[in-house]
Amino acid sequence: MSVRTRVAALAALTATALAVGAAATTQAGAAPGATVQKNAAADGASAQKRTAAPRFLAASELPPHPTGWTAGPVTDGFPEQLAYCLGEGVPAYDYRHRLFHTELDTSAVQVTVVTGAAAKGKALADRLNKEIRTCAARLERLYPEIEAEGRFFGTLPVEEGATVHGLHTETSYGATDVNLLSVGRDGRTVTVVGWGQMGDFDDAPLAAFRKTAKKAVTKLH
Repeated sequence: MSVRTRVAALAALTATALAVGAAATTQAGAAPGATVQKNAAADGASAQKRTAAPRFLAASELPPHPTGWTAGPVTDGFPEQLAYCLGEGVPAYDYRHRLFHTELDTSAVQVTVVTGAAAKGKALADRLNKEIRTCAARLERLYPEIEAEGRFFGTLPVEEGATVHGLHTETSYGATDVNLLSVGRDGRTVTVVGWGQMGDFDDAPLAAFRKTAKKAVTKLH
């Protein structure tokens, strides 16, 4: 993969997220154990709802773009589109992700993971934030032809919190890219959203991305 590809705006595909549901029915004149079975079914449906797969952003919830967004399917695995900052520093979990693209050079990605407990979720979010904060320095060290600048754009008051970061890269041959990244957590569930296109920080829709980052966390469960 070329340096340009690794640090360029995040790429994409199309489709839908998962949804899970359950229902129980009873018949008139049922056997004496019917009530117990009905209650058990209701409890099972409630537990299923609590453990349902986290929901992903829709295309309409990304920062507005003149051509509109196309959303890809929810796919297993960690996306290579975030490898330029997180690929080598991500602990082994069962990640799922969704890619988004426009008709131009702007693209986005969301990755989500459910850890074993809230403490593990916090540890993972802290690890991801650290990797993003040190991303610019690592890129410059690995690729001498790149100048990179990272910025921290603060936190968001949503569930257990979210952070917003920016990264700008410029190559020796003049190519420039700007990326916005967020890390958010709801209990044991962690999500990362990345947005990118050609340009610099002045071209990044920071206010709209903050709304997207907050929505990504509120939609999880």
